[in-house]
Amino acid sequence: MAMTDLAPRASVSVLRILTTPFVAFGKAIMKISESNAQVRRARFLMDLSDTELAARGLKRDEIIQHVFSARAGI
Repeated sequence: MAMTDLAPRASVSVLRILTTPFVAFGKAIMKISESNAQVRRARFLMDLSDTELAARGLKRDEIIQHVFSARAGI
């Protein structure tokens, strides 16, 4: 009697196995750099006076939402 294997086989290339840690590291570095840029932007805006914020169309209590939602597309 012949046996048939119906389970799909995972095709994992050696290249994918070798590059996965580097891709993950690159994504982590990008997240850190984007986060730092957002924090710097928020600090910059927080250092402005209320008059300067108003000229930019912002209120002090809107800074965090403005900075972090711009990247998220919210």
